[in-house]
Amino acid sequence: MRAPRWRAGAVPACLLAVGIAFFGRGAWIYGKAVVAQRLLERAWSRTLSGGKHVKPWPWADTWPVAKIEIPRPEGGRSAYIVLSGASGRTLAFGPGHLDGSAVPGSPGNCVLSAHRDTQFMALRGLVPGNAIVLETPDGKRHAYRVAGLTVVDRRDTRLLEPTDEESLTLVTCYPFDAVVPGGPLRYVVRAVAL
Repeated sequence: MRAPRWRAGAVPACLLAVGIAFFGRGAWIYGKAVVAQRLLERAWSRTLSGGKHVKPWPWADTWPVAKIEIPRPEGGRSAYIVLSGASGRTLAFGPGHLDGSAVPGSPGNCVLSAHRDTQFMALRGLVPGNAIVLETPDGKRHAYRVAGLTVVDRRDTRLLEPTDEESLTLVTCYPFDAVVPGGPLRYVVRAVAL
């Protein structure tokens, strides 16, 4: 006895529906990321024009505080808008400035954090001597030289301590190719002002 025709076509139809759903979710995430970057760039432009705490979208709980340029191993530079705070919601859109660390471009230790598989993927190719540029809301560009690269336990906070000189500390999860996010290790780039 054969199955009714509608049952024979149900499996392919279900598989097609699941495929469309997964594609739609991926397209939604990608589209949201593209729109967010455009809104962040617009908020940064308004910040450079003198705006204070310019939110990229009305319900945002963060705003641009700097723009960072990191050299890429294959040449060129990656540039990202740095946002106020380093919460998970903030890091979903860009590097975050750790509250309590020095304000970008000022004396002391400015600490920035981002995801290892997005904005701070470029840290993987840095070597001592590389130049990193940080643009601040007043339009000034602050150059830093990579002084050291290290891997530390996530509970080790010594590299986050204040410094007397203007320095930049970039922190991301490690290893870069980990399958599971988070983990116990952090990759830390320490740079000093030129």
